[in-house]
Amino acid sequence: MTALASATCGAPARTAAASRSRAVLQAVASGSASVALPQVMEVAGLQTRVDRKYLLTPEQFATLAGDLGCRFRALQIGGRRLFGYESAYFDSPDLALYRAHRQGRRRRYKVRSRSYLDSEECLFEVKLEGRRAETVKHRVPYPFEERGGINRAAVEFLEGVLHDEYRLRPPELVPSVTTRYRRATLVDLDEGSRLTCDVDLECVLDGRSEWGPDRVLVESKSTGSGFADRALAARGVRGVSVSKYCLGVALLHPWLPANRWNRILRGEFGWSPQRAC
Repeated sequence: MTALASATCGAPARTAAASRSRAVLQAVASGSASVALPQVMEVAGLQTRVDRKYLLTPEQFATLAGDLGCRFRALQIGGRRLFGYESAYFDSPDLALYRAHRQGRRRRYKVRSRSYLDSEECLFEVKLEGRRAETVKHRVPYPFEERGGINRAAVEFLEGVLHDEYRLRPPELVPSVTTRYRRATLVDLDEGSRLTCDVDLECVLDGRSEWGPDRVLVESKSTGSGFADRALAARGVRGVSVSKYCLGVALLHPWLPANRWNRILRGEFGWSPQRAC
């Protein structure tokens, strides 16, 4: 997708363009052997894991797929291998959770509903920073029609997780940004790791929309350094420290400090800081 002008402060909104990344991802997923969801959850559920992220051009992703060969299989559900996702994130009115990530605080976390648009299934999730750079995820089923807000059961679940993990109480939370994208999942059954591959990223808030670049955001989820991580390192591809939530907040609030992600925001998203309107 092309990086167009910012949608904030009265500037024109970004729009989706032809996505080469989606085309190459669809081709890789369609050309791989398939694997069903129960088998994926059995060998590569990984609710506690090490995440490594890479922002790849379509050409880099095609090269990675060639390096992976027949080792990885594509998740298939109901005949589909490319799925629509929506994540509604929640933060305090002053964006305290975003600031904790920007400042790299040890006890930081994200709160969201994760919706699978093709099946209209939804989960309420709390993602925490664990020891040794691990990501720890807690989740419960959530009503699809309530995905844009937090009900009382979700609040109680969040309070329990934060008390057990951090001895914290959550602040009052409100919707802060919604991300939408398409995802294919590639699974290494031998190593028990998986790759989530996201394209067509859109960040939305209060009718404003920002589109990501024509790239494949690859997240390697493993208990250590996975096969894909080693393949990318061998080609000199370095990981990036980003999250769709923090990128979305920065894109939709360009007057907020985003020094932790300035390089990638400027270079890949056409972002530039602005004064508050």
